Order: sequence, then structure tokens, then C-alpha cells
Amino acid sequence: MSKVFTITEGLENLGALRTGGQGSVYKGKRMGAIYSAVKLIPTPISAEDPNDKNYRNFENEVSKLLKVNENPSPNVVKMLSFGITESGSFPFIEMEYIEGPDLCELLQPPHEKIFKLQELLKVANHLSAALKHCHSLGVKHGDVKSNNVKYNLHTGNYVLLDFGLAIMSEEQRRSSIRHAGAVEFMAPEQNEGKLLLQSDVYSYGIILYELLGGQVPFPLPGNSDTARNSVMIGHMEGEVPDLMELRRNNLPASWTAEQKNSEMQVPGWLLDLIGKCLQKNPALRYQDGEALHEAVMKAGLSSGPIPVDTAQIDLMRAENESLRQQLSTFENTLPKTESKGIALSYFTFTCLILVIIGLVAYVGYRQLGQTPGTLSEVNPIDSLAPATNDTTEMAHKRLANERRAAEGAAAKRVVDSTIRAKIKEEKEKAEDSIEDLTPDTSVKPVEF
Repeated sequence: MSKVFTITEGLENLGALRTGGQGSVYKGKRMGAIYSAVKLIPTPISAEDPNDKNYRNFENEVSKLLKVNENPSPNVVKMLSFGITESGSFPFIEMEYIEGPDLCELLQPPHEKIFKLQELLKVANHLSAALKHCHSLGVKHGDVKSNNVKYNLHTGNYVLLDFGLAIMSEEQRRSSIRHAGAVEFMAPEQNEGKLLLQSDVYSYGIILYELLGGQVPFPLPGNSDTARNSVMIGHMEGEVPDLMELRRNNLPASWTAEQKNSEMQVPGWLLDLIGKCLQKNPALRYQDGEALHEAVMKAGLSSGPIPVDTAQIDLMRAENESLRQQLSTFENTLPKTESKGIALSYFTFTCLILVIIGLVAYVGYRQLGQTPGTLSEVNPIDSLAPATNDTTEMAHKRLANERRAAEGAAAKRVVDSTIRAKIKEEKEKAEDSIEDLTPDTSVKPVEF
């Protein structure tokens, strides 16, 4: 067995998996601060016994939720674990912690009371994709509301959270709705403790209605039982208020007239989609998240481009113009330096370059056209042919140059021969003047 050692603080080494020439791979266990969200179910379970009906129902529902992780969706929170608390025996599910604001917070100051169309369409797409993912696995959420949808700051996605109601029994759901449930977002059939796939579709429509109009169709005036009952009755029997009139009344005063007009161009398909989601009869709604998401995608592709935020574009243009003026002012404050040389226009400079290139090409062509070895030979004056009757000026100049060259060569030969003769004469005189100092031994001395 390989030796176990500490890798670093917070990272426990559980032994080597494989070893190779480029290093070893170890199984590690991260120990440290890992943030998660834990949902506690208020109804206790006496024991983790499969024979216990409550525990068995809890385990069956949680096993469905864990299927969400088998093929993760970027728009659905991941389930990490579940179990029973050591104290109190309360069931719990552990989910990943999503850092960022929820939709409810994004509708509060300092944010605007309504969403812009471009961002609203993004929410419609992401949230319908989340419901499609859950419903395709047989998972019903049961508590789709604006504070259960978070904006992930790290990925830019909207994420569906909190599957608490999904693991409750009908009696538990009925009790929860009666005392603590978000009745503003719940479908009429949920008041009876029923949870259908169409119930999530209804809550989806309420969220889009709120983002578009600035409030839910049936607001909760207080937390009393009377107020909650009035909201439930509104969902079951009340008429949904005019969404476009609500949006017009909640347009921010800080928006320009052009921006307000642009944001009131709500696509007709979006209004129809919300209307279908909010039908009282579940059979008249989209049957599940898959049908809902398909409708969103199909309508979005056929409706043309998403409205552009013209106010933001105008602001960017104004900033660019301001920067341009600042640059112009800065250039005017710089001292002007006199430039030396001749200022040429672009056209004149281009013509000059073309003329120079043409001259270079012409000279090169003439040089290549001459055959080697055609240099003129300088002949002596006597050997020059008599001048012909060439009537051209170039011919006369050429003959004159040849004669001058021949005369110069002849004069040079005369000077050279004179210098050589003079040198020879001086040399002979020098030899004659040298006195022979060698004694003559053949002459005898005179005797006296």
C-alpha cells in the first residue's frame, strides 16, 4: 500500500490511484468551508425505517430529485444530500448554494419595478428550460415563485431553487399552503393539496406577469387568513387584470419617452403565452415544462429580433461625443511646432512616387537592352574614318567626342615616348661619367 501523506491544508490524501513516469495520481478529499443551502421539512420523522410510511414517502420523493443531478441543467440547483437531522428528526435536503440575487430582490429598489423586455425574455427561456428538465424526469417542483429563482452571478444564468414542497405529502402541502405558502404564485388546484405538472406552468405564468407588470395579478394585502383566502379565491374565480395597462402605469419615470415607447412593444406571442399559463383549468394550460419550453423557443425564433435598448445606445453615443470634444480641446492646447520641408497633398505625393518609379523602370529597361561588349574603341587619329554627311546633331556630337578622345590618346602616347627617351638619355650620361678607380697592375713603375 502506498504511503499516505498530507498534500495541503484542507485537502486530505486517501492514497494513490496510479503512478506513471510523469507523476502520480492520488485520491483526495476536500476538507473545509463548502457552502450549501439546506432545506428543513417541518414535519418530523420518528425513525429512518423503510417500514415507516412518512420516511418511505420522503425517500421516494428525494430519489426523484436526485435524478436532477444525473444530467445536470445550468438552470436547476443541484442536490447534494438528504437525510434526517440528528436532533429533532426533521427531514432535510442539501442543495448547492447559488450566489446572487433572486427575482424578488431584483424588483426592489434600487432596481426598477419592472423588467426590461430583453431581460424578461431571458428569464422566460431559462425558467422554461428548468421546468422542462425537471418534468422530463418526473419531478414536480410545487413552489415556483420569484424568490425561488436566483440570478447566478458567476454564470449569468437564472436558476430554479428549493424543491421543498416536492417531497411533501398532499396533507403536508395543504397545511403548508394554508399557513406559510406563497399563495400569490400557486395554482387553483394547489389550494386542495394537489400538485400537477400544470401547477408549475401556472406559477411560471405568474412570475412572467410580475416581471412584466411590476406586481402579481392577485397581491397579498396582509398575512391574515382572510387575506390569504381572498388571494386563493382570486386564483380560482377572479379575472386577471390587464397586463399592458399595469406595465404602462409602472414604467419608471427616469426612462425617456423613446425608451418607454420601446418597452411597451411587448410581443403578442408573449402575452398569449402568459394567458395560456394562467388558465383556471389545468387542462387548458401547457401540459408540462417540455411543451412550455418548446412554445417559448418556437415563438422566440419566429418573432424577429429582441427589442434594443435605445436609451443605452444614446447614452454611449453621448459619452463618445464628450470624449471626442475633450480630445479636440486637448489638441488645441498643445503648442504648435513649425514643420520643416515642403507640404504635399496626398494626390501630389502619389503622382511623384509614380513618376520616380517610371523613370527607374525606363533606365533599367535601356540598360538591359544594350548588349555587352559594345563599348566604343579609341582609335588613333590617322585611323579615323572621314566624317560622313550625317545630318543629325547627335551624330555630330558623337564624332566630335570620338575625335577628342583620339587626340587625347595620341597626345598621351607622344608625351610617354618623350619621357621614356629623356630617361634613357640621362641614364647613358650617368654611366659615362662614372670613374674607374680600380688600379692597373699591368703598368710597371718608372725607375730612376
